[in-house]
Amino acid sequence: MIVSFIDRYRRRFGVEPICAVLTLHGCSIAPSTYYARRGCRVSPAVLAEAYLVNTLVDLFVANRRVYGVRKLWHAMRRAGHQIGRDAVARLMRIAGIRGAVRGRHRIRTTDSDRTAARHPDLVGRNWAGPSAPDQLWVADFTYVWTLAGFVYVALLTDVYSRRILGWRVSTSKATPLVTSVLEQAVFTRRRHNMQFTPTGLVHHSDAGSQYVSLAFTEALVEAGIAGSIGSVGDALDNALMESTIGLYKTELIDNHHRTWTGRAEVERETAAWVHWYNTSRLHSATGYTPPIEFEHHHHPHQPATQHTAAA
Repeated sequence: MIVSFIDRYRRRFGVEPICAVLTLHGCSIAPSTYYARRGCRVSPAVLAEAYLVNTLVDLFVANRRVYGVRKLWHAMRRAGHQIGRDAVARLMRIAGIRGAVRGRHRIRTTDSDRTAARHPDLVGRNWAGPSAPDQLWVADFTYVWTLAGFVYVALLTDVYSRRILGWRVSTSKATPLVTSVLEQAVFTRRRHNMQFTPTGLVHHSDAGSQYVSLAFTEALVEAGIAGSIGSVGDALDNALMESTIGLYKTELIDNHHRTWTGRAEVERETAAWVHWYNTSRLHSATGYTPPIEFEHHHHPHQPATQHTAAA
């Protein structure tokens, strides 16, 4: 019966993906078993390709179904498969999978206060400047529409490793949203390194009223972190954080066209996405290495994996 089922749908979905799905749901059957029962003679090369397709699909699913050709190629190589990029593209077509397509997500969430005193721009768009973790942090927030109304998601990223050190989901975009993210980032570092010191660390953001507020400025001073603010209305002055926000919207919020029910669901799924982003997602800026692993290479005596909410 299983063989007949595969016969019926093989031209539409392919034998290997069908076998993978059936096995996932308790009807275990390998492509080689199917071909044997059909009396088909399959060459070693064809059979090897069938197994590669299965491996590719498994990696695609394990990485939240967002990887395109380039990242799946690097993921396959990290998994020990010496395969070319063009071959990965061909296998993706066989399996009928494609990565998430990134769109434009430049949405104005911060209201600039041109009259407020603010920090100078200490970065000058030099995103390649940091040579170690905790030299430059960038922060921003975005909004998510839910059935219960808008919620706001704030993120803070270490520029060197691309690791998200702090995040918060709130129904308000007032200053406590961004100060709590800063506090979480400092706590994350100190929890795993009691000797952590913010000496020389710069926190960069746009000129939103939340980031130029007296309360946030005091939080920076208390933490011993130098503040830096980009130009008003210039997204390029916080381009790296805009990129992280764009990935968040593409890979989680807008993926699969889901409708969000409220803050609790966004918070739960954001926690899962941040953990995957830090521990598994491949980043081109770090040589296609996950952020925590990249930091471990810089500090080899620290744990390579950290199972925390901010991980």
